[in-house]
Amino acid sequence: MASLILPWPSRQLHPNARLHWARKAKATKAARAQAFALARAAGWGALQLPAGRLHLHLDFYPPDRRRRDDDGLLASMKAARDGLADALGIDDSRFISHPCVRDEVRKGGEVRIRITAGEHPCSPNP
Repeated sequence: MASLILPWPSRQLHPNARLHWARKAKATKAARAQAFALARAAGWGALQLPAGRLHLHLDFYPPDRRRRDDDGLLASMKAARDGLADALGIDDSRFISHPCVRDEVRKGGEVRIRITAGEHPCSPNP
């Protein structure tokens, strides 16, 4: 349906990061604003989305060969996810996240975001 490339998430947003709450709040605000701006620039504000749940596919292309876990990366994307929902004019509770950590290294790292619709095993039963 729609796709977008976001930068690799800041280390400050990782759940294992130990930093002052004000620094984390600043990083959170910046990530949300950046995702919002990039989504709007890509025309996501004008997308006609179907009702119901939306599948948010997050393909993580790391900046190096270090191993990473998908749950930490997904948590690091919470602010960006909120920014995407803001740009789309929806509540982020509509998203069903599908993280995938790719083996391919890309300079600086990136996160490819795709949104699709349709049934999924965790969709509510009628």
